[in-house]
Amino acid sequence: MLDIRFIRENPEAVKENIKKKFQDEKLPLVDKVLELDTENRATIQEAQDLRTARNTKSKQVGMLMGQAKKDPSKLAEAEALKAEVKADADRLAYLENRETELAEEIRKIMLVIPQIIDPSVPIGPDDSANVEVQRFGEPVVPDYPIPYHTDIMDSFDGIDLDAAGRVSGSGFYYLLGDIARLHEAVLAYGRDFMIDKGFTYCIPPFMIHGNVVEGVMSQTDMDGMMYKIEGEDLYLIGTSEHSMIGRFIDQIIPNEKLPQTLTSYSPCFRKEKGSHGIEERGVYRIHQFEKQEMIVVCKPEESKDWYEKLWRYSVELFRNFDIPVRQLECCSGDLADLKVKSCDIEAWSPRQQKYFEVCSCSNLGDAQARRLKIRYRGEDGKIYLAHTLNNTCVAPPRMLIALLENNLQADGTVKVPKVLQPYMGGKELLVPTKK
Repeated sequence: MLDIRFIRENPEAVKENIKKKFQDEKLPLVDKVLELDTENRATIQEAQDLRTARNTKSKQVGMLMGQAKKDPSKLAEAEALKAEVKADADRLAYLENRETELAEEIRKIMLVIPQIIDPSVPIGPDDSANVEVQRFGEPVVPDYPIPYHTDIMDSFDGIDLDAAGRVSGSGFYYLLGDIARLHEAVLAYGRDFMIDKGFTYCIPPFMIHGNVVEGVMSQTDMDGMMYKIEGEDLYLIGTSEHSMIGRFIDQIIPNEKLPQTLTSYSPCFRKEKGSHGIEERGVYRIHQFEKQEMIVVCKPEESKDWYEKLWRYSVELFRNFDIPVRQLECCSGDLADLKVKSCDIEAWSPRQQKYFEVCSCSNLGDAQARRLKIRYRGEDGKIYLAHTLNNTCVAPPRMLIALLENNLQADGTVKVPKVLQPYMGGKELLVPTKK
């Protein structure tokens, strides 16, 4: 969400930003919100003037009523002034109601006008225009076939999609045995990895109020992702970023308490509307999964440095699992409306001989902070909006796909990366139970 003052002073820059995001249908909203803002400010001013006039007239009525005891002619003047006060009160009630209406109309429009993107963001309409920045690790090109990830898991008796379908429908799974242990090992390592980076470990609420949802994401993303609890002002989280950022709602953070760096484990719940291709079956795109997430709340001048740190943490973690990755800079049209800058970390799939998304790192500038009133007190004693950032640490369903494919041997065994062996009871190799 932008500051209305910024839109007043820079309407053409706001429109140009909308064009860069290929959202031309939103261009009329800039003029519309400015029109409503002008009316709102005029309404507020008239209401203030009326309150002042009403107070003055009320005092005059009191004086005239006192004078009327000696001079009855003053009574008529007092009654006439009383009528004016009543008319002013009626007009004021209308203006106050109109203020509320205008504020809500303005708020709704402001929620859909996108954040100003960073100048370094490549311009393009959708993810097809995302730009590869760099690669880390040599992609594996095996001379033996790599089965689909669910087939690899099944060779260890590690997955049961049929039972999950009977119990919950599509988009759910049972993980079993060594595959379930590997899932938990990845999460535990991700937790300890982030704690070693100085982050505070957090287990947040898994349900949040609607105002928090609105504060952390766009309405479009909300409609496409979130499950609402019927009859309650509660939503199941789609990522723990939402509840971790929400922790600071309506807060003024002391200068010395910044930055706030949190990492959290949580289950995540997503609608994942729409049909998806064959490569997204299994555990690639699902309604429920678990994730280790990281967030930062910092001063504006620190957010660019934190952005660099966060995505590099993801690269380091994946390389510790012996998984080749690449950084992909998200183009303007692929950025969600609240994001200033974002990149994906993609893991190499030996089976598909291409990369696929496993992490997303984002700098949201002051967008979430403005919506949720997350502020800090500067060294000068003044109050400022903070900046927020988030990044996936590990999301095991997709992480497992990359880990299994990149560590699968010709005989069907899977090497356990050294960093995960302590979390797997010392196991160095997973041996299939099926042939």
